[in-house]
Amino acid sequence: MGDSKEAGTEAPPAGTAARGGLSLLSQGESEEPSAQGSALFLGGNEVKSRAVVKYSSAPPRTAFARLQEKTDLKLPPANWLRESAKLGPAGTTILGNSRKSKPFSSFGMAYDFIDSVGNDVDVVSDSENIKKLLKIPYSKSHVSMAVHRIGRTLLLDELDIQELFMRSSQTGDWTWLKEFYQRLIDQKWQRKKKSKEHWYQKAILSKFLYYSINGDGAAQPVPSAAEQQESSSADQTNDSDGASWPAPFEMPSSVSEDPSASSQGLKNDFARNILWTFEDIHMLVGSNMPIFGGGRYPAVSLRLRDNNKPINVLTGIDYWLDNLICNVPELVMCFHVNGIVQKYEMIKTEEIPNLENSNFSTKVIKDIAQNILSFLKSNCTKEGHTYWLFKASGSDIVKLYDLTTLCEETEDKYQNPFTMPVAILLYKVACNMMMKKNQNKKHYGTVRTLLLNCVKLLDKSRHPQIIASANYMLSELFQLDEPKKEESSESPLNENSDESYSEEEEEMPDSDENGSYSTCSDPSDDNKAVAIIKSVGELSVPEKYKSIHQIRPSCAFPVCHDTEERCRLVLSYVLEGLKSVDSSIKKESDLPAADPNTPIPLKYEDESTRGGPEGLEKQMALFLDKMGSLQKGNYSSQSGMIPGSWQHKMKLQLILKSSKAYYVLSDAAMSLQKYGRALRYIKLALQSHDTYCCLCTNMLSEVLLFLSQYLTLCGDIQLMLAQNANNRAAHLEEFNYQTKEDQEILHSLHRESSCQGFAWATDLSTDLESQLSVSCKCYEAANEILQFSDLKSQNPEQYIQVLKRMGNIRNEIGVFYMNQAAALQSERVVSKTVSTAEQQLWKKSFSCFEKGIHNFESIDDATNAALLLCNTGRLMRICAQAHCGAGDEFKREFSPEEGLYYNKAVDYYLKALRSLGTRDTHPAVWDSVNWELSTTYFTMATLQQDYAPLSRKAQEQIEKEVSEAMMKSLKYCDVDLVSARQPLCQYRAATIHHRLASMYHSCLRNQVGDEHLRKQHRLLADLHYSKAAKLFQLPRDAPCELLRVQLERVAFAEFQMTSQNSNIGKLKTLSGALDIMVRTKHAFQLIRKELVEEFDQSKSEETPPAADSSPSLNREEVIKLLGIFESRLSFLLLQSIKLLSSTKKKTSNLEEDVLLKTNKQIYSQLLRATANKNASLRERIDVLVHLLDQLARGGGGGGGGGALQ
Repeated sequence: MGDSKEAGTEAPPAGTAARGGLSLLSQGESEEPSAQGSALFLGGNEVKSRAVVKYSSAPPRTAFARLQEKTDLKLPPANWLRESAKLGPAGTTILGNSRKSKPFSSFGMAYDFIDSVGNDVDVVSDSENIKKLLKIPYSKSHVSMAVHRIGRTLLLDELDIQELFMRSSQTGDWTWLKEFYQRLIDQKWQRKKKSKEHWYQKAILSKFLYYSINGDGAAQPVPSAAEQQESSSADQTNDSDGASWPAPFEMPSSVSEDPSASSQGLKNDFARNILWTFEDIHMLVGSNMPIFGGGRYPAVSLRLRDNNKPINVLTGIDYWLDNLICNVPELVMCFHVNGIVQKYEMIKTEEIPNLENSNFSTKVIKDIAQNILSFLKSNCTKEGHTYWLFKASGSDIVKLYDLTTLCEETEDKYQNPFTMPVAILLYKVACNMMMKKNQNKKHYGTVRTLLLNCVKLLDKSRHPQIIASANYMLSELFQLDEPKKEESSESPLNENSDESYSEEEEEMPDSDENGSYSTCSDPSDDNKAVAIIKSVGELSVPEKYKSIHQIRPSCAFPVCHDTEERCRLVLSYVLEGLKSVDSSIKKESDLPAADPNTPIPLKYEDESTRGGPEGLEKQMALFLDKMGSLQKGNYSSQSGMIPGSWQHKMKLQLILKSSKAYYVLSDAAMSLQKYGRALRYIKLALQSHDTYCCLCTNMLSEVLLFLSQYLTLCGDIQLMLAQNANNRAAHLEEFNYQTKEDQEILHSLHRESSCQGFAWATDLSTDLESQLSVSCKCYEAANEILQFSDLKSQNPEQYIQVLKRMGNIRNEIGVFYMNQAAALQSERVVSKTVSTAEQQLWKKSFSCFEKGIHNFESIDDATNAALLLCNTGRLMRICAQAHCGAGDEFKREFSPEEGLYYNKAVDYYLKALRSLGTRDTHPAVWDSVNWELSTTYFTMATLQQDYAPLSRKAQEQIEKEVSEAMMKSLKYCDVDLVSARQPLCQYRAATIHHRLASMYHSCLRNQVGDEHLRKQHRLLADLHYSKAAKLFQLPRDAPCELLRVQLERVAFAEFQMTSQNSNIGKLKTLSGALDIMVRTKHAFQLIRKELVEEFDQSKSEETPPAADSSPSLNREEVIKLLGIFESRLSFLLLQSIKLLSSTKKKTSNLEEDVLLKTNKQIYSQLLRATANKNASLRERIDVLVHLLDQLARGGGGGGGGGALQ
């Protein structure tokens, strides 16, 4: 019917051509007076009726021609049997209530008003069938109807048993039904012929209608009875023979086109389709009743009655229902006697139930309608099944049979000619629901049930296209790219039920109806019938058959508890679809035989034969060539599918769906750290995609984006496998496992291509370097794909992610090569020179870092760029360290090569800081780079200081460079920043000050001449010693370093004292030195504390391992420093006593006397303590701490120590 079906009353203006010259209704020329319908009040019984014309092919109404009295209707008018727009389509002669219904008429309407099916409408049928059902309690005639249920909608069609069995005798179809009918219902069945009176009445009615549209037509000779029969039944014969019963096994040429092709006889050729609401029942009804109008009568129906025959109840109900359905307010009746017109009479629709001899209650009709609908809905429970509602002529018993179940008991269960139309309707309703984007998700359970029932109905070998398409739609119901959806709480019923309706036969709600039908000739009849109405009189009882059956009780969408379960369901539907497509391709014999139960061998190559990363380069080049050819649309299929055929289109969609499902499975396995399984799934995803590429004639950018995502994930998996090499055996086992479903899908893929396009990316290698290289190539390939078209700008997030991953993997490979170079360097024993292998590794590592930095800089990722610059700096330091081993250890000097590489390292660290800009960008990275830069300067300065290049540079130049490097190291070593690295920074800064102080101290000792320079060095040495002492006091694990610094300070004081001449000056210096000695008490207390802890630990453990004893305390170092300290303290005390004694002879000073006495006592105790060789380390320290306390109380050297702070 085209798009005009849903026009309703909003169609184009009157006169606009549509459907080959037929006009649609305009809003002003509606077929009914009010598009809103009307509520009729009849005899005190209210019946609500509302009719809305959804579509009409009838022309605008015109007034009928009122025939003159005595007009002879036996004479044909001049226009008889000619095409008339006023009477509908060409060739229409028998209209209105006399017209024969077509067996598939409801399907034609359902196809055209697919939105109404399954949801809003209770019944779809020809108006003649509706009338026949509502007249059951009043009529003795037989009723035979086919009933189908789609969702909540029932489709009713006339099932003409006589015509059916006539056809059966010719074609052999329906023989099983004929035998069943003869056995159980009518054992003496024979074809009943229609009487001459029947054809005479039809001819009279036809001529009357033609006269009514052309009143002045001249009379013509009356044709013979045989001619009348031939002419009046011509179109009826065409209808019944040509299009009524389609060949049972015919399939539509394409599911994407309208499956209700003309060959199926499923056209909707009613003059009008009406949405009729009768009480609470919503019906989509087809009607061909001619409606006339104009003048005083805006809409009337025209009827012809024999004046000698009174109107009976059946005729009255007929007229009343026709007017209600078409919303016609009045009826014009023309009475005749033997074909001679007598009179006309106007009757209002609401008066029809009260006519003489045809009284009936409209409320009873309403009850009949509700009871029949409830009976059918309660018992026609299986979607897709064909039910047969049958009442024999003259019988009061109505029986309902399930023909589908009966048919399945025969040899060929597909002999039911309703199967194909029902399956297509199920499919179309599901399609329609899927198209409604705004509400389709809440209907997914319904859609799934419709499609599953559609697939059940069809023979796989005969209808592969619909089955493939239905399976694809089933797979589309599951959203792979979304997290698990929360299930709707509206229908929390059977979760995974394939049937949306109960399989059990429904019992009637009233217990008295559950008994057997006692008057039945064969008791087995009850076993075959789904349900029985024992007496048609029951239909008139209000709510006798109140429906207790929930319309769709268990069509909840299956709950998938995890991603894998959802994907597995999708893949099961994809596999069924692929099987359907493959079975329809004729070129089976040309394909290599493959058993789906036999695993496809996985091809592993030894790394040596594949050539490692070098072999990857060639495979990548081939891959990129292939990608380029995709843009040109090259097509290659091994199975011989024709591009553009339904098989080709469907297989492309199914393969793409399978690749998505495998990708989601791989991603899920990745998140579970099942990397072997993840690699297997991504391999299947890429094999699916490779096949898609072979079949595709026009690669969509969306599909290329998928491929980029697949390769990105593949790169992630290979990287994780490389980083988890310790669990390689488990990963390999997971990778090699295959389900039968996966094998069968792979078999279908192998029909089209070799699936080896991405083999380079999906092999599970045992070599770390190879895995990292494959990961890198995957990211590079993903990046190349994004570059092919405008994908880079369309998907900036994906592009940034790929570049980040490229930068990261290049960093990983760079670090891998760098560590290999460091390992080679540590193993170097014999040869002191740098090997070629090391240099090659440096080059590879540097190249990777450089490319990675470029990747991060191109997406403005300053932090990661800084980290790679930092790693490049580390590589430069490794290069520098490699050159330090060259040459003799005794003649070792800081080489130019070392200086070059250390300076390069500094450059890269400074670049990293510039990349970050400020510490706020990333504090942790900023601090790390600063530390590495400080370390580089410190190492360079230390090496220059320890291995001074005196053969190339002057001492002063070296000292200057060392000083500069140390100060730069201090600059990037923040001792005040509170962090985990703070103790290290403090120790580093203290060490730098110590080294600088030692250097200036050494310069002072060795320098002669320039007094200004000596004074400067003395001040610098004193400054740095002081700072070193303060910083070494901060950490608790550096008492030896603190002691050493203080001893060096004392030595520095002693050196200064040698150049002094006056006793006062010497005494002052000595006093300062003794004050420094007093200040070492902190270091001794730390050492004593560690010794106590060590002793307590050894007591608590019976057999303490030697390694457990305070690893931070070096006993030998402590003993050595203690010995030096004791000797220096002894020397200073002795010198102090001597100087104080000499000054006492010259002048008498009470304070100096006390000091002298104290120093003598301490000196005496020190000599006795050092003389005791049996004293333990702890005892010696205790003595020293005690002596230092006395020295501090006694005033040391006279309070002059402040000069050296």
